[in-house]
Amino acid sequence: MDRHADIKDTPSLLVTTLKQFARLIEDEVALAKAEVSRNVSRAGAGLAMIGIGAILALTALDVLAAALVAWLATTELSAGLSALIVGGGVLLIAIILAFVGKSRLSADALAPSKTSRNVRSDIRAMKEGTNG
Repeated sequence: MDRHADIKDTPSLLVTTLKQFARLIEDEVALAKAEVSRNVSRAGAGLAMIGIGAILALTALDVLAAALVAWLATTELSAGLSALIVGGGVLLIAIILAFVGKSRLSADALAPSKTSRNVRSDIRAMKEGTNG
């Protein structure tokens, strides 16, 4: 008689389990959306840094480079060598800004790490629940 009652409860237990699983999936999708949204904002900040670096380099480059070349040319350096030295320094700064901005756009920095950890934990818990 007790075994017969357990068999009757099986469909309701299955429905409850499926509902909980669906809720878990919905929660994980919501978390993934939140993380992706945050990471898109981070990517936007990285792109903004690259853009700001480029704008600063272009607008200030003419005035500062010309002034520095003129100053170096008053020393024993030729105007051409002065321009080469200044151009190399400005190029180095531009490269550093580009790499800093690029690092904010890497796949690792934008991956939804919390969601993937939670999904792995959920899978592990489900395996333990079915095996134990």
